[in-house]
Amino acid sequence: MSFWDHVEELRGTLFRSVLAVCLLSVGFLCIPKTLFKAVLWPTQGDFFLYKLLGWNFGMELINVEVSAQFFMHLKVSVLCGLVLAFPYIIWEIWKFIAPALYQNEKKAVKKAFTLSSGLFYLGVAVGYCIVLPVCLLFFMNYTVSDAIANTITLGSYMSLFVSMVFLIGLLFEFPSVILVLSTLGIVNRNQLKGLRKYAAVVVLILSALITPSDPFSMFVLALPLYGLYEFSILLCKK
Repeated sequence: MSFWDHVEELRGTLFRSVLAVCLLSVGFLCIPKTLFKAVLWPTQGDFFLYKLLGWNFGMELINVEVSAQFFMHLKVSVLCGLVLAFPYIIWEIWKFIAPALYQNEKKAVKKAFTLSSGLFYLGVAVGYCIVLPVCLLFFMNYTVSDAIANTITLGSYMSLFVSMVFLIGLLFEFPSVILVLSTLGIVNRNQLKGLRKYAAVVVLILSALITPSDPFSMFVLALPLYGLYEFSILLCKK
């Protein structure tokens, strides 16, 4: 194929991926009550983790801007559309790059792309079910004075929600990237083993950037992230 043929193929890949996200986003726009019931569930006392661990927790959100709820509904719908369309986007990317791979590379790279969807949803689940509620519990119970009440805005909660859920999902893609690099001969198992102590530092830095930087929530996120690094070592062929 010529350069412009490749550009045309890429344009088609991007168009179909964006179309899938848009269609799913429209679907979420049509069910605002159901959508936000799930998004706001970690703020409620009946969230499964609080009930499981016997934690007494609940918080109320306020809105201080006229148009905030509309635009928040739009943003959350697009985000959820992107999350739900992730496997399809991965499949489109795979179709685009597969013809450029040698036969011995296709099997491993296809495995990495298949693994990436599962890891992404695992990361989303870890962020939503564990890291986000733990962070909420810590900060809502932390106070420098009894005279100061914690009044949380919808925008503040959603900012934390996105970083805890979507970004953690993306970070969980690390083993898939390592599997591809290992297949291409760029990294190997011994190299990753030798970088363990540096990986631990990087994991702590990433955890500090994603979480609100308190030691407890950093530790909660750092554990699974470092576990992914060790899992990546196991995925390397040699």
